[in-house]
Amino acid sequence: MDLPVEEWTSHILQKWSLLPKSIQVTISTAETLNDIFLHSSSLLQPEDEIFLKRLSGDYLVGKDPDAPLFYREEGNKKFQKKDYLEATVLYSKGVSHSRPHTEDISLCYANRSAALFHLGQYETCLKDINRAQMHGYPERLQPKMLLRKAECLVTLGRLPEASQAISDLESNFAAKPTLAASQLQILQRTLCHLKIKVQEKENLTEAFPAALTKAFEDVDLRQENEQISSASSSVSLCTDPLKGRYLVATKDILPGELLVKERAFVSVLNPGEMPPRHHSLESKWDTRVTTGDLYCHRCLKHTLATVPCDGCSYAKYCSQECMQQAWDLYHSVECSQGALLLTLGVFCHIALRSTLLARFEDAGKVMKLCGESSNRDICLPESKNLVQMLSYDLGGESEKKGKTVEAPIPGCDINGKYKNNYNAVFHLLPHTENHSPEHKFLCALSVSALCRQLEAASLQVFTAAPKSCRLKAVEAPALCPELSVWGVAMLRHMLQLQCNAQAITTIQQTGSKEKLITDSRQVRLATGLFPVISLLNHSCSPNTSVSFISTSATIRASQQIRKGQEILHCYGPHESRMGVAERHQKLKSQYFFDCNCSPCEREKQSSQKGPGREAFCCHACGALLQGGDVLSCGTASCTESVSRDHLVSRLQNLQQQVGMARKLLRNGKLERAIQLLLRGQHDAESFLSSEHSMVGEIEDHLARAYAALGDWEKSAAHLQKSLRVVEACHGPSSIEMGHELFKLAQIFFNG
Repeated sequence: MDLPVEEWTSHILQKWSLLPKSIQVTISTAETLNDIFLHSSSLLQPEDEIFLKRLSGDYLVGKDPDAPLFYREEGNKKFQKKDYLEATVLYSKGVSHSRPHTEDISLCYANRSAALFHLGQYETCLKDINRAQMHGYPERLQPKMLLRKAECLVTLGRLPEASQAISDLESNFAAKPTLAASQLQILQRTLCHLKIKVQEKENLTEAFPAALTKAFEDVDLRQENEQISSASSSVSLCTDPLKGRYLVATKDILPGELLVKERAFVSVLNPGEMPPRHHSLESKWDTRVTTGDLYCHRCLKHTLATVPCDGCSYAKYCSQECMQQAWDLYHSVECSQGALLLTLGVFCHIALRSTLLARFEDAGKVMKLCGESSNRDICLPESKNLVQMLSYDLGGESEKKGKTVEAPIPGCDINGKYKNNYNAVFHLLPHTENHSPEHKFLCALSVSALCRQLEAASLQVFTAAPKSCRLKAVEAPALCPELSVWGVAMLRHMLQLQCNAQAITTIQQTGSKEKLITDSRQVRLATGLFPVISLLNHSCSPNTSVSFISTSATIRASQQIRKGQEILHCYGPHESRMGVAERHQKLKSQYFFDCNCSPCEREKQSSQKGPGREAFCCHACGALLQGGDVLSCGTASCTESVSRDHLVSRLQNLQQQVGMARKLLRNGKLERAIQLLLRGQHDAESFLSSEHSMVGEIEDHLARAYAALGDWEKSAAHLQKSLRVVEACHGPSSIEMGHELFKLAQIFFNG
């Protein structure tokens, strides 16, 4: 997902292994990214590009004229089964394959409006009705859709508009009496019923979530930092020869205080589980719901009614405005390269998009790309300062030589301010010396292949003088000097991303919508670059937490932070989820450093590690058992001992028993599941520690079972026992604890 697909990666690694040793040494010992890119790109041969084109050709990102009918029919099947959410997504897929101002797109929009109406999404339903009309919805079907429009307006309490819509309908019916009598009777009955309700209280189905999201988006920093954009005045930017750049508290900070609120400089939606790249005739079109079907590809807002790009079927947006902004900023270039970008991975996509956004840096505002928006031949506004910066030594040494930045801290402007801009992104460390030669070769050839495809498609976005930068088919593959500069910039970004990419996450509910108590999980929605957040160093037990709304990230203090103390963030390996050995291995392989945070030092200095939370306990006195193959009680007054293998066998039997109970719960056999779980609970108490994860899992399942029976008191009691285990395992500020507390809140609410 982040890196290119497996076939391309294997192809390039095999190519590397077959290179003469002298060429491998030349690339491995190259001191700058410029040298790495030029040496590597010269080795990209036509047969490599043909192979890559074949791989990317398997992704269906163009508009297939046969797809709208297929998706509309599949959506109709779901609609008839009253699965309106699935129907909505399938209609959206049909919309994305339709050309503008065709009957296909108008029918898909109209059908989607019907599904949205049944989901209670009345405002969005009205937008789809307008879209259907704008794209030429057939006159013969207009009355049916206008009835839906009138019902939406009545339900929303917009009575003057509803009255006008009804009046228009009556005129329409009078002119065309077919269908009028039955349809009008339904409308009049609905109108009488709904008018009373809307006068008492306006429907809040959509207004509340929208208002809640807006409330979170509107939370601002109390006092913005004069030195660091998007940060509060409670933090300061420092630098150290060993630690690099980092943030410290300028005053005592209380838990919950907002420290950073930053919008991603660049982000790319996670494509999710893409359809198999080798399609059979039966599965030419994918019907699965993916992240790309539910979130805007520019602002990442959740939407059930996506607006597609006019040129491809992959890019989808929450509104016409988002679609136009994306087109002006980057999608005019990316549109024809969608399949290639999916093949080359998210990191390559972000690298391209970052470089495209850099074009606007000097303008101070987003400039329109020259030419009409429908014109595929886009040229780049000249940006002398930007090209000058990119033209310097891109191997990471330029700031040491004092060529590019006069500010004392890399990434700051001439006034010493660190901003969320391309200059800050450019100065994130690529760690060139730490990446393996094979990885650098893979990234360099991927970027080179992308550059050539862009140039071959006449998308002259990398130079202000495109005529001097044409590839000649008869010559050996080579990139012109200016295009090479931009290629090196993209290579730099690809290498930066391994250590600086931020996973943008969201919370998704799991389980069926009929359940009173729902579970939730954190999922990766997109990948982005946040220059300010990238300043935070890692701790396996951080003093901050991060959350996301759309493309904005907020960093809050999760505990009290004293003045002068460093602000720390977790890069993934957390002490509550991984042992010290696993954390060190992950941090070393991905981030290239040995962690010396307090939890790691504490575990290193501990001369003797205790039995831990996943321990067995003595059935006689309840104390924790210790030892190797034979475990003995830890108390002096107890002489009990037992074989470890025997207890492991008991634990495996218990796990099978809980698995059977889980299956019974899914099938609605609650009483039998509870009997099995209570038996397992009694068994667990006789040989597992009270903080063992299996103990918590049993209590959690019992809470779910009693909730399904409506016994809220017992449900709450069992969930509170589960909470104690979760807190012991993951900590009071963990997201796991948050999930459990949310379930407890649902139990209290329902009970």
